[in-house]
Amino acid sequence: MAEEILKAKGEEVGGLRLIPSSGGVFEVTVGGKKIFSKKELGRHPSPGEVLAALGSR
Repeated sequence: MAEEILKAKGEEVGGLRLIPSSGGVFEVTVGGKKIFSKKELGRHPSPGEVLAALGSR
């Protein structure tokens, strides 16, 4: 997913940080705002789903 984001929006990305977690938590935040949460939705993102959410910002 990180590679997908960097390929599409590399010039716009000021930083990208992966933070290890436990318990199956997978969340994506941008500027402090959550744009995807596996914990809340109960599933992993579909291919391109996070990138689409970034495009709507």
